[in-house]
Amino acid sequence: MNMGYVPRILAFSGSARTGSFNGKLVRIAVRGAEEAGAEVDLVDLRDYPMPLYDGDLEEREGIPENAVRFKALMTACQGLLIAAPEYNSSITPLLKNTIDWASRPAPGEKMLAAFLNKTAALMSASPGSLGGLRGLVHVRSILSNIRVLVLPDQVAVPGAFGAFADDGRLKDEKRQAAVEGLGRKLAETLVKLHGNV
Repeated sequence: MNMGYVPRILAFSGSARTGSFNGKLVRIAVRGAEEAGAEVDLVDLRDYPMPLYDGDLEEREGIPENAVRFKALMTACQGLLIAAPEYNSSITPLLKNTIDWASRPAPGEKMLAAFLNKTAALMSASPGSLGGLRGLVHVRSILSNIRVLVLPDQVAVPGAFGAFADDGRLKDEKRQAAVEGLGRKLAETLVKLHGNV
């Protein structure tokens, strides 16, 4: 790792539910990123409640304070670790709304400023047999279309009700290693992309 450059990563789950499987999953990836030398801000979207995106509201009141706070965190990082639950084969309303508000430019700011030059790694956990894979397709498409480089590597954990041990680790050691590896890969990729700038 380039000792002069420390990658900064923002990590979060697209679910704010207490005991969320995806909240547990992103913590595992954070461990891998930190072990690779990254500085990680792990946030809970419950701490940044935002109204449903509404162009009239934005015009009348501006960007909500919590959206501004979240966007500042996103702007300050180079990488995103996102655990994205699947709702009805797609992205959760919480995650989509967060992305929508973060995409709104402040006066005089470039379009999509918070997403420019960002690299993301995606993962999901689901009670179903596909582990949330169908939802990841949509998250990947959205992020790619707003200028985020999304790593081809991703991990989906099926059977989430029985997948986690009491300490938050995955019972399947290969999956545990794969999720930690995802965090590590993001950190290493950021060093390659930004370390010599």
